[in-house]
Amino acid sequence: MQALYAARELNLSEWCIGAGAVRNLVWDVAHGWEPLPHQHSDIDLCYFNAGDIRPERDTALQIMLQQKLPAFKWEVVNQAGVHSWFADYFGYAIPPFTNLSAAVASWPETATAVAVWLDENDGLHIIAPHGLTDLFDLWVRPSPGCNPAAYRARVEAKQYALRWPKVRQVPV
Repeated sequence: MQALYAARELNLSEWCIGAGAVRNLVWDVAHGWEPLPHQHSDIDLCYFNAGDIRPERDTALQIMLQQKLPAFKWEVVNQAGVHSWFADYFGYAIPPFTNLSAAVASWPETATAVAVWLDENDGLHIIAPHGLTDLFDLWVRPSPGCNPAAYRARVEAKQYALRWPKVRQVPV
């Protein structure tokens, strides 16, 4: 909740915290472990602003969040600009996203393609374009349209079952 409050204070029009920050928390709880997300991974703050896709903007927001909550490791990405650097980083191109929900839908695994945001009245909203079943049932499966080679490489690198023994993986 601290991360959500801090992110909301940035006054971004369309934002969420998601990916590993949500998945790890849910899977830790499912394994009966005390959830301490700041000890495990970064907090992915994603937002959508097609009018300003400069990487410097992401860096500035990340610095603000890091100063506000230094116990967390923040990663801030404007999803409107991902297409401009994705091929250099991952080795294949993607089209520009049209909104934040489309960006979340593109995340590699269905259990990771989940995000939350907090409205001005403290209402919690969920973005889960592929549903929540895989997240709560501890399944790792590729999101629709995910590059199979990228999925295999990611699952190999993440070693989900070593960290969470109850997790089951769909091979591709």
